[in-house]
Amino acid sequence: QVQLVESGGGLVQAGGSLRLSCVASGRTSSSTYGMGWFRQAPGKEREFVAAIRWSGGSAFYADSVKDRSSISRDNAKNTVYLQMNRVKPEDTAVYYCAAALSPIKLDNRNWYNYWGQGTQVTVSS
Repeated sequence: QVQLVESGGGLVQAGGSLRLSCVASGRTSSSTYGMGWFRQAPGKEREFVAAIRWSGGSAFYADSVKDRSSISRDNAKNTVYLQMNRVKPEDTAVYYCAAALSPIKLDNRNWYNYWGQGTQVTVSS
């Protein structure tokens, strides 16, 4: 089992920055292939934001955020971060952290094994 706890959400003004954190506990590091961030706005499907391979640190981004976001991980702390700059009102959503235990296409939400409870991000215009 892997438990994921997100933090760092809240109210942010458009143009500002946010940093989300996700702490993983349980069967982590040695068994984790990758970690991802997804988001879900009201009435919309959960969509891919960014992901990172636990070993090697290769990162992947959705087109909508790739020029203003950075995903990183701290293996020693079992934590993955999402830094998002120049936020927009359309970034408003619940942001979820997810963990994949086996090699998958990290932008596909259907293949992740564990999910956090999510953290709300609201961007005001």
